[in-house]
Amino acid sequence: MNMTSNFCIRLLAAAVVTAACTSLARAHQEDAAPISGDSPLAGKVRAANSRFLDVKAATAEGYAPIPCASGITGGAMGIHYVNGQYLKDDKIDIARPEAVMYEPMADGTLKLVAVEYITSKGPASLDGQLFNFNSAPNRYGLGEFYELHVWAWKGNPTGTFADMNPKVSCEHAMAPTQ
Repeated sequence: MNMTSNFCIRLLAAAVVTAACTSLARAHQEDAAPISGDSPLAGKVRAANSRFLDVKAATAEGYAPIPCASGITGGAMGIHYVNGQYLKDDKIDIARPEAVMYEPMADGTLKLVAVEYITSKGPASLDGQLFNFNSAPNRYGLGEFYELHVWAWKGNPTGTFADMNPKVSCEHAMAPTQ
């Protein structure tokens, strides 16, 4: 009986360790897969814009923040840092996105999650990926425009080019007066 109990305990311990390792591997795979696997464009965007990992680079290049954008059905886009000059010129350049998007973190830092390309000329595309059309009036106070989000730093289960990301939150965004 003692030998059987010892065997059962070892078997149970092995099962617990295996389950824990499987859970960790799945969590890592879910975070990494959408970023590294699906879109060559996301890789190009990451390579061209990695300087924005530090938000100070965005502000140094003339980007200014607008409030965190949440979706009505959940998820968010994060805080957009927008470059007004790029927004006005209507040029699409992979290394000069009109907006750089950050998720506000609990510790007060901002984590780069995506970029957004915007133009009023369309239909527009970048590296073969078509932009989404937004009519006017819209919540941004802009005329008609075309936009493309690229979730190059945070996987998006709804798609690399979707507007909202259910894995992003505005929960830790500071009030505008802070």
